[in-house]
Amino acid sequence: MSAIRVRGLRKAYGGVAAVDGVDLDIAVGEVFALLGPNGAGKSTTVEILEGHRKRDAGEVEVLGGDPGRASAAWRGRIGIVLQSATDAAELTVREAVRHFAGYYPDPRDPDEVIELVGLTGKAGARAGRLSGGQRRRLDVALGIIGRPELVFLDEPTTGFDPEARRQFWSLIRLLAGEGTTILLTTHYLDEAEALADRVAVIAGGRIVAEGSPKTLGGRATAEATVRWVGADGPQVRRTADPQNLIVELSRHEELAELTVARPTLEDVYLDLIGERA
Repeated sequence: MSAIRVRGLRKAYGGVAAVDGVDLDIAVGEVFALLGPNGAGKSTTVEILEGHRKRDAGEVEVLGGDPGRASAAWRGRIGIVLQSATDAAELTVREAVRHFAGYYPDPRDPDEVIELVGLTGKAGARAGRLSGGQRRRLDVALGIIGRPELVFLDEPTTGFDPEARRQFWSLIRLLAGEGTTILLTTHYLDEAEALADRVAVIAGGRIVAEGSPKTLGGRATAEATVRWVGADGPQVRRTADPQNLIVELSRHEELAELTVARPTLEDVYLDLIGERA
């Protein structure tokens, strides 16, 4: 069953196509990462799915409804964490979360949510006095307080330190374990690899690749690079079967400093968007 189904999505600005025939299927309970460079069309695509921007053409179904004709009941089933921070500067963290909880029929406990995003120690602080990373945590809290079926996360860990990012990843895994569908946009490829069940790369307004982080763009079957130091110094070989190569080489010499590497998600991503150095 699909939480999001998109066919032939198109959107242009001044005659220039920002989204040019996008198709997507995101299953209920899936964590799906949409990757792409700035200007690729991912923000426009997500805004259309959220019901915040009109499309020019195509079919879009989100939680069984058309976001272009979204009702209040439909909006109550989704959570959105935008790139920009909340404007609730004069409210304390606890006041802001409790205020937003009042908009939903079955919200989470505000104090539980504050703890989940790591802001218990700042619950009494005004939002306007939080650091950038703490404001992002508050944004996440406001996005999940309504117990949404589907969460849109737009660059959610911008400004987070490494510890906060890992804590956030744990929260995403908790939400996913509860059956929440998550659409994540991020520039952190390690984040997509750690969290996403599937990844799509958008470039020039089109989906250029889709798959699991391990298989995207043929990554799983790409040739491996084998490096070692032998009798004649440093050596490098590329092969589709590194195990057999290593067995064969080890019959003839010691393989010091042996490493085997396949393309990383970053390698594949840069190739797909045409930015390989």
